[in-house]
Amino acid sequence: MSQAAVQAERHQVSLRAGSLALALHLPDAAERIPCVIACHGLSASKDSDKYLLLGAALPRAGLALARFDFRGCGESTGREDETTVGTRIDDVRAVLEFLGAHGRLDGRFGLLGSSLGGFVALHVAAERGDAIPVVTWNAPADLEDLGEGGEHPGIGMPFLLELATHRYAHSPAGVRRHLAIQGEADDVVPLEHGLVLHGRAAPPCDLAVLLGADHRLTDPEHRREAVARSIEWFQRCFKETP
Repeated sequence: MSQAAVQAERHQVSLRAGSLALALHLPDAAERIPCVIACHGLSASKDSDKYLLLGAALPRAGLALARFDFRGCGESTGREDETTVGTRIDDVRAVLEFLGAHGRLDGRFGLLGSSLGGFVALHVAAERGDAIPVVTWNAPADLEDLGEGGEHPGIGMPFLLELATHRYAHSPAGVRRHLAIQGEADDVVPLEHGLVLHGRAAPPCDLAVLLGADHRLTDPEHRREAVARSIEWFQRCFKETP
């Protein structure tokens, strides 16, 4: 399928206060299809090169790709330093509900999250308990280090207070159909996190270590490999859930 055969729609997902900006990429075909929702990391946005690449690649593989900005990021409303893991989980819930009514989608969803977005995706999957397929790219297994030293403009007091409760301090155990993709040379989220995530997952699950890859998958070859492995995983899972 050529690049020209991909449709892109722009939407606003309503929240109790404000809205989330969402872009939906669809193949130019008549049939209803599954959709993968991409969750970006801390102080990132739906418009980074990684998500634009996914928005082009997944429709060519027969899947829809929804990329959105968490509140306080990109084109969504709000302030990021007022958000928490819990608010990000709420945002994913709102996106899932919104897309559930879309006429081109068949009701099968997957989650793909990079860094903190992957951590959030795992909590959403654990909460749902329906074996929604998940792919994480360089996601942390826990967030304890975020509360120790240093400052990040996207982390405010609400995030730190939530972290102190330990409610979302660690990734959930027992998530099925989880593929953890981990950069071997990641100096932000070290390789050990990927190993722990894989150890906490429930079968079917898998771990793909990209040799020499950094946190942002800066090398285009690493990025292409992550995309290819992600597509393969989602197609396999969706085939098992017709």
